[in-house]
Amino acid sequence: MFTGIIQSIATIDKISDLQGVRSFEIEFKPGFCEDLEIGASVSVDGVCLTVTTLISATRASFDVMLQSLLVTTLSEYEAGAEVNVERAAKDGAEIGGHPLSGHIDFHTPVADITLMQDNYRLRICMSKQWQRYIFPKGYIAINGASLTIANVDKKAGWFEIWLIPETLRMTVFKDKTVGQHVNIEIERGTQVIVDTVRDTLEENLGKLYPLFEKLLEQQGLDVNALATNTVAIEKKETKKR
Repeated sequence: MFTGIIQSIATIDKISDLQGVRSFEIEFKPGFCEDLEIGASVSVDGVCLTVTTLISATRASFDVMLQSLLVTTLSEYEAGAEVNVERAAKDGAEIGGHPLSGHIDFHTPVADITLMQDNYRLRICMSKQWQRYIFPKGYIAINGASLTIANVDKKAGWFEIWLIPETLRMTVFKDKTVGQHVNIEIERGTQVIVDTVRDTLEENLGKLYPLFEKLLEQQGLDVNALATNTVAIEKKETKKR
């Protein structure tokens, strides 16, 4: 598990391919690899990778399977690329962001970048398949960083996040350009609640479910809106406890 708080920026120094497996040699900043062991997990731009070789005090290698290359941006990187990195959380670690698995759901392009004084806004494309889990004030992980969604336009197919200077300093986001892809991991608690609400409605309404959806649509709502409202209420109740 990871916390979504990026600990450092590292550099992919060498890439090699052999029989459908891509290997990365990554150079880390001094101190990052302290007590790192073979078999340990490291989040690399949000992708959970396993250490296969410890090359030096600041360098390790990782093997990436074809499936991970297809789902993530790792297939696009060349030697010299910089990435967000985080060590796996230890028992009792403070969760400064939200719990992440390191299992990427999809990658998607940056639609727009806006810089206003010290405010940095990224507009990210999203496909209809994932829209039900993305809503304002909800959590999302982008390249391994836990972030809060600021705004969503489902008709236009995008959502926005705002980054403070400290986040820009500690991550690779400042170097992103429009059209470049980023890795997205949906917040799992949100996904479970949304899917449960939808499944419950379908099961109880049966053949009436399409009519129910149509009535909601006439009111400018959808089933996903009901589900995301449930998520928001659940989060408020959790904070009260």
